[in-house]
Formats: sequence, structure tokens, C-alpha cells
Amino acid sequence: MTAHNVPTRTPMRVMAGLLRLSRWKEHTLFTIPLTLLGALMAAENRPGVELDGRVIAVTVANILAMTVAFMVNDVEDAPDDALDPARAVRNPVATGEIRPREGWAAALGIGLLALVLYGTVSRGALWIGALTLALSILYSWRAVRLKARPVVDIVSHVLMLSALLFLAGYFAYDSAPGSVWLVALGAALASAYGQLYNQLRDYEADRAAGLRNTASFLGPAGTRRLMYASLGLAAVCLLASIVLGLWPLWLLAVPVLMAPLFLVFRPRTDARGSEAVDASGRVQMGFLILANAAVLAWLVAALLGR
Repeated sequence: MTAHNVPTRTPMRVMAGLLRLSRWKEHTLFTIPLTLLGALMAAENRPGVELDGRVIAVTVANILAMTVAFMVNDVEDAPDDALDPARAVRNPVATGEIRPREGWAAALGIGLLALVLYGTVSRGALWIGALTLALSILYSWRAVRLKARPVVDIVSHVLMLSALLFLAGYFAYDSAPGSVWLVALGAALASAYGQLYNQLRDYEADRAAGLRNTASFLGPAGTRRLMYASLGLAAVCLLASIVLGLWPLWLLAVPVLMAPLFLVFRPRTDARGSEAVDASGRVQMGFLILANAAVLAWLVAALLGR
């Protein structure tokens, strides 16, 4: 579909296009578990802390903030995506279904709602949420475009799409993370792996679009090395946090019980549905499923144990 053969625009088609533009299926799989993990860590490691309605408010706020990030990204990337048929078909702005100003208006409105929700949670969550929203816009907005600046692109990405989501959940209940900072660092390193993986996968398309990111600076080989180093350090942080007792040990039962599933579930695509660059890409969706299952089990246990 191109801008020249878009079906007649109707309010329902515009709403459907905006829903596609939100790309909610892509970000809720990591936004929800990261936010809940932060809240659960606060409840686990701070006596007297119990989950309440704030966990719902901060989770919705984080989902809305990520919606802003993904919408702004596709609005601003539409001219580049239009050069690649495979990427263009996924972007309703590139196909002409949604006009750029409509995408921007929706993103800013959603961002305002997210900010209000953060404000109902706690002062710490409000400041973290405000930073998340600022990065969500500045990351892709062409006037700044943090994602086109080597190193800065990775730092802003890991803050916006992982560490700050986790910390918003934590700061909803407690403002002194202590050793829980190690978990935030691990989440950031895992996100760094994900971003480097994405840049490696999109290397040729990004070069054709003139995007100067970390991968373009390091080259494919250097990007791959840094990607694996980030993943390894994330695993070290996870192991250290387990040794420090930040997680309930019974959670180890979740991957054990789910192991047979992953013997059968062996996709050849990565979490975005593209052909996997390497073996790590083929286990991304499995890891997301496992993470969601573990956090859900922890949440149910926390609620039943009140």
C-alpha cells in the first residue's frame, strides 16, 4: 500500500491506523513485566510495603509513555521507512494511512495523560516518568534525534526502554533502591543488547537512510562484540542479584517448569518477527514469555500473601 492508493479515510480507519502506530503488541511484552518487577522488588525488600492501586497507575503510565516513544519513532521515521518496502508496510504514516500531524497530536495527548498518571503515584515516579517521556520524544524527533548519535543512542535507549520503566515501578513504593540498583543495571544491559541487536539487523537499511548510530560507528563486527558483552554483563548482574537475595528463590521453579515448552518452541525469527540474526535472536521471544510468566507468578503470590 502506498500513499497513492490508500482507502478512503474515515474516522474508524484513522483510529485503526493510530492503534497500529502505537505498536502496543511490541512494547507491552517488556513494559508490563519491567514495571511490575520494580514494584515487586520494592514490596519484597522493604518491610511494610504492600501492592495497591499505584501499581496499576504506574503500569498504565509506563505503557502510555512507551506508546509515545513508538508513535513518535514511526512518525519521524516515515520518510526513511518509505524507502524500504518491508519497513514501509508496518508504518501507517509511511503508507499514508495516518498524517504526521495526526500522529504527533495523538502522541502528545497520550504523553500528557501518562504524566498525569505518574503524578498520582509518587513524586519519584513523576520525575522518572517525565524523563521517560522526554527521552521518548527526543530519541526520534528529527530536531534532536538522539538515536542518530553514536553512544548517546544506546544510553538513551536503555534508560527509556528498560531502566526507567523498572525504576518508575520501584519508586511508586520506595525512594531508596539500595542494592536493587543492580537489577536496574542488569535491565539496562539487557536492553543495550537488544538495541545493538536491532542495529545489527537493520545495519544496511540504516546506512541507506543515512542514520549514524553506534553500529555505523563500530561496524558489524564491533557491534556484535559489544552486543554479546552487554548480554554477558546482564547475566552477571542477574546472578549477583540472586546471590544478594533480591529475588524469592522459589521463582527458579518457573524456568524449570517451562523448560519443556522451549524444547518445542524454537522460532527462527526474533522478537520483532524478523529473521533472526543469530542464535540469541531466536530465543528472544522465549525469554520474554519466561520473564512475563515469572513476574506474573510473583505478582499472584504477592497478592495472595497479603
